[in-house]
Amino acid sequence: MLAVDVVVRVAGASVWLLLAACLLRAPGHARAAHWFLPLAFGLAGFLAGNTPHAQTLLPGVAGTVAGVFSGSAAVFLWWFCLALFDDGFRFRLPQAALATVWWPVMLLDRGLPPTRFASWDLSWLLVALALGMCAHLIVRLLRDREGDLVEARRRGRLRLVAALVALLLTDLLADIVMGLAWKPQAFALTQNLALLGIALYLAWGWLRIDPDAVTHQPARRSAAMPAGGIAPADDDPLLQRLDHLMIQARVYRDPGLTVAAFAAQMGAPEPEVRRLVNQRLGWRHFRSFINHHRIEDAKTRLADPACAQDKILAIALESGFASLPSFNRSFRDAEGIAPGEYRRRALAVDRAPPTSGTASQSASEHRSIGF
Repeated sequence: MLAVDVVVRVAGASVWLLLAACLLRAPGHARAAHWFLPLAFGLAGFLAGNTPHAQTLLPGVAGTVAGVFSGSAAVFLWWFCLALFDDGFRFRLPQAALATVWWPVMLLDRGLPPTRFASWDLSWLLVALALGMCAHLIVRLLRDREGDLVEARRRGRLRLVAALVALLLTDLLADIVMGLAWKPQAFALTQNLALLGIALYLAWGWLRIDPDAVTHQPARRSAAMPAGGIAPADDDPLLQRLDHLMIQARVYRDPGLTVAAFAAQMGAPEPEVRRLVNQRLGWRHFRSFINHHRIEDAKTRLADPACAQDKILAIALESGFASLPSFNRSFRDAEGIAPGEYRRRALAVDRAPPTSGTASQSASEHRSIGF
């Protein structure tokens, strides 16, 4: 069993690190590689130390480094899954705050650096934090799955996340039920085989499908946007219907709009509508597609002098956002500034005096037709 244990651990770590190297070398996948690389190192570190055979553990500094990466695997898994399945993912305060708590506790729990705190049993705090991350990840990914327009990613999120999170939960529950010191050979070998299997599944899947479909965001079509209609050469009835719903009917103003409800209003099967928005228009998530139109609607109101006294909350709600915080966050992500600052700049430009007779005439003409 010793030989099998070593082969499985080395093979698993090698495949995870090779997958990371492939992503790093592939053009256009820097974002995916950015989040996958630490996860690969974390799982490789876990495999290096997950054995009852002390003679096969890495010695000295190498073992310490592997242990630190292993202790960080849960955080890296949380970040990677959020980033892979959410194109709008940003490293925000919750992710930073948890890491700020996790790493000092994890290092102290492992006796790094050796201090009087090394005798404290902090492992149960790490177990509690990891369970919280698992719960958050499951809720987020299941909640967002319905709106995911990348079909390969939509199918794969359940398999990948179920496998990785189930593996982490199994380890955590074993710690809770059997104790932190319970690591029999059969259990450790099963864990290592599962990690090797998941790595091989990922390698097989990435070779079978176009990685761009899962990790790379394509250019978006300029049609079907609030600022303009259908391209002159595009007479697709389904696109015309989409333009009508978004530009004339403004169905995006419904905060509860779902893919299924949108497809029903389109009068087309849901898979066909998903392909249209994803493959023809270049949007990878339904929420991003809808929020784009909501933000464009809000920008029009914010830049309109006639709406200068309207509260930003009212504009956000009338544009289709469910709350002011979600509007502010989406607006900042799209425009790089807060809605209030956008309004201030837009209205300042509108009030700027003309610099010449020609400019004055042009501005007057624009005002006369409602610009």
